[in-house]
Amino acid sequence: MKKILLPLLVIMLLLLQSWKWEPAADKSVLLPVLSAYHIFEGSPANLVPAKEYTPYELATTLFSDYAEKQRLVKVPAGFRLTPNGDQLPDFPEGAILVKTFFYYTDKRDTAKGRRIMETRVMIRTADAWQAGTYQWNAAQTDAVLITGGATEKVQWTNANGEQQSVRYEIPDQRSCRSCHQGNGMLLPIGPKLRNLNRTVLRNGKSVNQLQYLSHAGLLPELDIAVITALPSWDNEQVPLAERARAYLEVNCAHCHRSGGWAARTGLRFSYELSFEDTHIERNGNRMVHKVAQGQMPKIGTTIVHAEGLALIRSYINGLQQQ
Repeated sequence: MKKILLPLLVIMLLLLQSWKWEPAADKSVLLPVLSAYHIFEGSPANLVPAKEYTPYELATTLFSDYAEKQRLVKVPAGFRLTPNGDQLPDFPEGAILVKTFFYYTDKRDTAKGRRIMETRVMIRTADAWQAGTYQWNAAQTDAVLITGGATEKVQWTNANGEQQSVRYEIPDQRSCRSCHQGNGMLLPIGPKLRNLNRTVLRNGKSVNQLQYLSHAGLLPELDIAVITALPSWDNEQVPLAERARAYLEVNCAHCHRSGGWAARTGLRFSYELSFEDTHIERNGNRMVHKVAQGQMPKIGTTIVHAEGLALIRSYINGLQQQ
């Protein structure tokens, strides 16, 4: 037996010496620093979009510890988004979504500057979305790709002149995926056509955003009348129930849906669902309690959204009084 094993061991040693291990090729399209994408013109801290990047706004936005957000989209030349009713459109390969989070030093006077916390980038590849989070440096000259998350203390003055402070959390990759997953795939949350169907100011004129994006070549010609318009959650001219449903759609539905992180709860918050299919009425008090305790949403916030909580509480109280 020893006579057989010895030659085999010698052969194995010779093979190991001649074999060179090489790591698997990194197929990620994410770049190590934000400046490599050439998203901004001039000083990056000014957040002036390059001409390839088009700003867009949402009717109702996700609450993120009162951070301000700039949203940009880039669509490769010669391509457009493909509408899916009033849902999330299909993005062509090479499309990029950019969301930058920041705080004004004093929201009463935005000229006093801002502190940029992070920029999230989503890139559409041939078969999937890839997402990366970039943490801005103290000099506000660039941002670096991070995967493990980070926490930074930030202070600002709000529109009422009140001093605010929060330990802002930049999520890690796992946290991002828990919100953005849909049936095992990574997906954008905000830019559904119904959430883009709003009035915006462009070149000094008020225009419908979908029409603007169509004229800019990012969307085909659309019949705006047949596309749902998600209301702004804080527009008090809109009925309370519609505002609350819009808030829940954007802040909660990405988890509370089929294939979402909270699918097993049975609660569903998508705006297009009938009230009966949401199961809101029988879970109303539990919803209010979890939001008030900061237990919902589970990810993306460190403090309770006081205005959002008041909206949900008013909505549930109204249901119970009917």
